[in-house]
Amino acid sequence: MLHPSYGDLMDVVNADVQEGDAPIVNSRYSIVLATAKRARQIVDGSDPMIETTEYDKPLSTAVEELYEGKLKIESHDQDEVFI
Repeated sequence: MLHPSYGDLMDVVNADVQEGDAPIVNSRYSIVLATAKRARQIVDGSDPMIETTEYDKPLSTAVEELYEGKLKIESHDQDEVFI
């Protein structure tokens, strides 16, 4: 998958939210924070949760992990994103 849209990523993250509950992610900013945080973990030595090649960049890997549902975002506060 090349470049899923922010809307697609938000749909994947919010797929498990029950009707009437607040969405986990409701802005692009939250998606950017979560993927940047995960990319930093990969750079620091964390194993990717998907199959990658030597040419895949950490941010691309993080986006793909999120899109495939391997990465879960927990939002406890508007300014904090936990993965």
